[in-house]
Amino acid sequence: MPTPNTVTNHAHHIDTNSNPISYAQIQSIVACDFEIMDKQVFGSLNSKVQLVMSVSQHVIDAGGKRMRPLISLLCSRICDDKQFKPAMHLGAITEMLHTATLVHDDVIDSSKMRRGKPTANAMWDNATAVLVGDYLIARAFNLLVEFGSLPLLKLFSDGTCDIAEGEVLQLQHQHNPQATEEDYMKIIDGKTSRLFMLSSQGVAILHNRPEFNDAFAKFGQHFGNAFQIIDDVLDFTGDSDVLGKNVGDDIAEGKPTLPLIKALEFTKTNNPNDYETLRIAIQTGEAVDITKIIHIVKSSGAVDYCCQKALNETNLAKNAVLSLPNSIYRQGLLDLMQLASQRLY
Repeated sequence: MPTPNTVTNHAHHIDTNSNPISYAQIQSIVACDFEIMDKQVFGSLNSKVQLVMSVSQHVIDAGGKRMRPLISLLCSRICDDKQFKPAMHLGAITEMLHTATLVHDDVIDSSKMRRGKPTANAMWDNATAVLVGDYLIARAFNLLVEFGSLPLLKLFSDGTCDIAEGEVLQLQHQHNPQATEEDYMKIIDGKTSRLFMLSSQGVAILHNRPEFNDAFAKFGQHFGNAFQIIDDVLDFTGDSDVLGKNVGDDIAEGKPTLPLIKALEFTKTNNPNDYETLRIAIQTGEAVDITKIIHIVKSSGAVDYCCQKALNETNLAKNAVLSLPNSIYRQGLLDLMQLASQRLY
């Protein structure tokens, strides 16, 4: 854990306290709402097929911190500071969609572990994992219909198409050393940022507060972008024990992440040997020496570039949030951004 000073020095664009904020502290602002929502994530699944329930239970239990539903709950309290059941339902639905995308991701990447637990495809098989992922998406829409809101349904159906397209676009650029920063931004806009946008924008629709729609959408998009860029940087600078995946996984999978795209761009003219090493590693997915690749990416200046880009995205998200009325819930969103940025230092 970095000392508070390092955090403050690097993240001076973001509201900082003398002590780094923790996820539990942010969550505690909406603790009662969160508890109800959390029970609904699994409680809303009512499949008559036992295998569907077993696999869903496994993947939901292995799930993460429920960040997307937390965003829904904070945004809901910004709209109206009282307990609002529909927002809790919506939070559970976004978590269901998120879980479905992770299950499908693990199949695509042939991942055996996620967050220290065996993946669904490892516990059962690919076919079962894919079909249960499909069920989770179908069930999410089943539950969305119950709100009786066509604008909400449209937001989520458009968004879910964007998520799927982002994943396909990533596949299309797999092992492609010619992928550009623009390609990358399109990919993460779909596969990561869109769900953050749904989590926040959906709440404005439920509360019938169109005046918050724009700020919520910008927050979701830019926070999602920053979040993914930071994740991709940590693939080169992180500790695999902390990340729960092997450093350098993205290279082996041939994913065109921003640190790799920029490293290729920066070494092309300055260091043709490094450029060739990287190009071959991305094209074949066989990084001869992962330490060497990591060294090339870091020394090329790509990591610094990506950190700056993540900070810019965070500031755009922050500006959107600062246009909202001041409250502890607004501060919760700002703290969430600070927490994400702290992972870099």
